[in-house]
Amino acid sequence: MLKEIKYLIFLLLISFFIFFTGKYYFSDDNKKNSFRSLSNIDKKIDIYSEKLPVLENDTKDIIQYVEKSNKDKKKKFNFWKLLD
Repeated sequence: MLKEIKYLIFLLLISFFIFFTGKYYFSDDNKKNSFRSLSNIDKKIDIYSEKLPVLENDTKDIIQYVEKSNKDKKKKFNFWKLLD
């Protein structure tokens, strides 16, 4: 008898939790607050991006390309000789 009452209480608690969480999540107040926070974040990003300094490019000709190929340096291995 006590076991069934315990399971009933657990089931009610889980049901209430899901119901109230869904009720809050889908409420108009929550949607309004989340939209406001998203628009505030966009405004903050715009303000911050205007204040960013533009740095001078100092990486011109920093990459050196090598014309040498590695085809001649490949060593041929024989599998059976490696096991000896």
